[in-house]
Amino acid sequence: MKEVLIALLTGFGAGFIFAMFRLPIPAPPAFAGIMGIVGIYLGFRVYGWIQPLFESFMK
Repeated sequence: MKEVLIALLTGFGAGFIFAMFRLPIPAPPAFAGIMGIVGIYLGFRVYGWIQPLFESFMK
């Protein structure tokens, strides 16, 4: 939970600074960004599930 709070505060600070200097937000559109994060997470998890299959197949 501590990591989530730190990430939220860091993101808030970065967003605030970008808005203060009138710079474009350094993120993709909201839904596309969320789906990208979900895709990265799912790819990481699926690799963990199928990695043993690769190891037994390569032997």
